[in-house]
Amino acid sequence: YLFLYFQVLKAFDYFSPWKGQEQMYKLDIGWPKIPEYFTGQTFCVAVDSLHGLVFVGQRGDNVPKVLVFSEEGYFLYSWNNTVEMPHGIFVLNTATDSSVWITDVGTGKYGHTVKQYSPSGKLMQILGTPGNAGSSLIPLQFDQPAEIFVEESGDIYVVDGDGGMNNRLLKLSNDYKEIWLAGTNGTGIGQFKIPHSVTVDPFGRVWVADRDNKRIQVFDKVTGEWLGSWSSCFSEDGPYSVRFTANYKYLIVAQLNINRLAILAAPPVGSIGDCVMVNSVQLADETKPHLVDVDMKSGAVYVAEIGAQQVQKYIPL
Repeated sequence: YLFLYFQVLKAFDYFSPWKGQEQMYKLDIGWPKIPEYFTGQTFCVAVDSLHGLVFVGQRGDNVPKVLVFSEEGYFLYSWNNTVEMPHGIFVLNTATDSSVWITDVGTGKYGHTVKQYSPSGKLMQILGTPGNAGSSLIPLQFDQPAEIFVEESGDIYVVDGDGGMNNRLLKLSNDYKEIWLAGTNGTGIGQFKIPHSVTVDPFGRVWVADRDNKRIQVFDKVTGEWLGSWSSCFSEDGPYSVRFTANYKYLIVAQLNINRLAILAAPPVGSIGDCVMVNSVQLADETKPHLVDVDMKSGAVYVAEIGAQQVQKYIPL
């Protein structure tokens, strides 16, 4: 019996994906310094690694919709104007400027839009038709746009939407005209069911968390051509968020329903292949990680948790 027991152990060891697996991140329990500033449901987080700022989007009645912290965890200021229901948030740094982009899924007069703000909260630009859901490209309309990624060139990628009539990935030029569009509602190649998060790698590829199809799909950023998809890592729960680590070696993916961050190996140039989960961070029950962002300087991962109503910071080890 003992012999059999050891054989089983050995087999388990052989098949265990965690064999010799070191923990890759640890929770920074001192971030933020005063958690009481989170007074609503925290849906999204974005890091300005150039200036050491962390922007948090939260929802609720009579709560500030955007909170700004230092990377050390000190609360700095908040703003509220013209943000109804933040869903996704992104910080763009260029040589001359910084701006904060927010997708707003509200149904009131500010909703169904993607908005650009100064870091202090001054509204600079509105994409979409405020208060009107739609699929039109001229004029531009969204229906619950989920997330945005803006390149330094000014090119914009929007995943639209978070359960509305549109299931599409849109690339816009810096003057907000359509360059290409991918996706319709469905389960086929290049189709989406709630495209929820988008990011771009340095090799010219666009990565989309296709949430309800439980897969990540990858497109060529120049042509919009479909390059591949990953699904084997998401049998338990679909991907809610996609972000690269600072060295672009890994993808951090939030899985809300199983309270987990999956850490996947990012393929170098060439074939997408299938996903390989190299590690994971198991969060507490009912935490519900919704969207994440990575500090591209320090490598820290910030997780917006709608269940726990907080943002947590994880430091690479």
